[in-house]
Amino acid sequence: MKKSLLFLGMMFLAAPAAHADITHKLSSSVQLTVDAAATQVDRIGNTYSVSGNGVSLDVAGGAGSEDLNIGGLGTLSSGVSSSAVIPTAYQTTDGNSFSFTNSFTQGDAMVTSAPSTGAVSALSSQVSTAAGTGTPTGSITTAGAITVGAGGAGSSSIGQFVSELTVK
Repeated sequence: MKKSLLFLGMMFLAAPAAHADITHKLSSSVQLTVDAAATQVDRIGNTYSVSGNGVSLDVAGGAGSEDLNIGGLGTLSSGVSSSAVIPTAYQTTDGNSFSFTNSFTQGDAMVTSAPSTGAVSALSSQVSTAAGTGTPTGSITTAGAITVGAGGAGSSSIGQFVSELTVK
């Protein structure tokens, strides 16, 4: 009996030990930004469209003298149509169904110089952002404490602490 207890005791000593890899990572960071001034513009071009059925078109003159011209952008000066020709539409046969659609969008004039940064120019679609002001602040102490302070308009301060624990 003593031999069997001794044998069982040796078996427990020979059992594999529990094994786990544990990794712990700590990191701190501070991000400080001040936006730059910027201007973004999109020039709108001239557009003209016409569609329909059951109508006659007249660009040149009065009723009954339809010339079937559909109109157009006319003369362009500095990229802008100042004399778009919009036709008059007449129903081809009285009492019949008809449809007519006509649209014209006058574009932006050509701009030959860029606007000052943060300023706007005479264009239809634009976004202008002035430069950020002030000086944002941020620090990390050796104890891991994070402090951040905003600057002024257009600036930001972000502090972050990450603790990661991995058990395999």
